[in-house]
Amino acid sequence: MRVIWAWLWKGALIIVAAPLVLGLLYNVVSPVSTLMLARWASAQPVVRDWRPIEDIAPALVRSVLASEDARFCSHAGVDLVELQQVLDESDGLDAPRGASTITMQLAKNLFLWNGRSVIRKGLEIPLALYVNLVMSKRRQLEIYLNIAEWGPTGEFGAEAAAQHAFRRGAGELSGRQAALLAVTLPNPFRRNPAKPGPGLSRLAGNLQARLPREGAELTACLDLAR
Repeated sequence: MRVIWAWLWKGALIIVAAPLVLGLLYNVVSPVSTLMLARWASAQPVVRDWRPIEDIAPALVRSVLASEDARFCSHAGVDLVELQQVLDESDGLDAPRGASTITMQLAKNLFLWNGRSVIRKGLEIPLALYVNLVMSKRRQLEIYLNIAEWGPTGEFGAEAAAQHAFRRGAGELSGRQAALLAVTLPNPFRRNPAKPGPGLSRLAGNLQARLPREGAELTACLDLAR
């Protein structure tokens, strides 16, 4: 019995330590997501071509921020304003995307699993706070833009998404194309930026209309060169 408990403790320590070590390592290493690993393990295709954030169209950077996490530059990994609204309006077990910040999504994609789970949500918040502590906002967004699931057949990251939808690189996207890709993120299995329906077109148009008002604040913490 003591041997079993010893192994359980060792396993628990590894589980706790792994994200702490990897969070630091990912400042210099280009990571993959747990979903990408799961697809490889099940012999499903994965398409990902890493691009530094400076090689991604600024229109896409701003569009993703405006669509996914408009207060990205001002919160510490968890948007307490949005989270409180969710807790007031629901059971808070699996917050809508509006309350799940880019940092929280990044923590989930790097260390956790998909699906509705009290345990997962409970782990996601402290991991997001840790990621925000050890990683710059610019690096967080760069990783997110390169590991987000963006297509129905294993397309991950902005470059794969841009090539799949528009046959062009992530640095060559127009404002309209960037907006379409950004509003596809919540459900890349049902939304097709290459052939947007009226609903997706409307979402992209509304997003484009917001950007002139929000653009400077969205990227204030990123030190974008262009």
